[in-house]
Amino acid sequence: MKILALDTATEACSAALLLDDRLLRRCEVIGRGHAERLLPMVDELLREASVRLVDLDAIAVGRGPGAFTGVRIAISTAQGLAFGAGLPVVPVSDLAALAAAALERTGGADHALACLDARMGEVYWGLAQRSPDCELLAEGLATPECVPILAPDVRIVAAGHGWSRYPALIDRFGRSIVESWPDLLPDAGIIARLAVKEVSAGRVFQAESLEPTYLRNEVATRSGRPPAS
Repeated sequence: MKILALDTATEACSAALLLDDRLLRRCEVIGRGHAERLLPMVDELLREASVRLVDLDAIAVGRGPGAFTGVRIAISTAQGLAFGAGLPVVPVSDLAALAAAALERTGGADHALACLDARMGEVYWGLAQRSPDCELLAEGLATPECVPILAPDVRIVAAGHGWSRYPALIDRFGRSIVESWPDLLPDAGIIARLAVKEVSAGRVFQAESLEPTYLRNEVATRSGRPPAS
């Protein structure tokens, strides 16, 4: 499986190239300048691996939520590359990628609650369950005081800068938190790995159908069972 992955939804600008079991990646926390840095990262990875874009199976991309401009940069770049090479695309939730990264770092929790600072006193939140593909159970936008309470027996790893930005989250979920990774950001390497199952199952899209997920201007989406009992 050969997958190129891109992500610019947060302060981090990252690209990764998954070649079966080999993962090459570039990641820089730069705040601004994602548009100028992303394509050079892609070129560097392709040269390092000595592969052409047309040799890949798919392009995966962090589809948000995150910074509006950042999400659009990754989406538009993925679309342009996919159009040019005739490749399908795979959108991956940035919250799922963040949760997966946190779960990799701890063995004491079967769930991760990813929270990214959404500004305006709100967080993008995503609840994920430990599994081979890190199943995203729910995601949404809420004030820290209104992020859905979990079942009493659910133990979580906390991930993302929403936790450090809003202490009310700790007050709300403190007893459930096994470990915390507030400095973690979504990463294209994780996105590439999460995309493997989607590509294998044929759950891919044409470039023109790729759309960002903002959540702020949308009704909160939910998949799987609800987070509360």
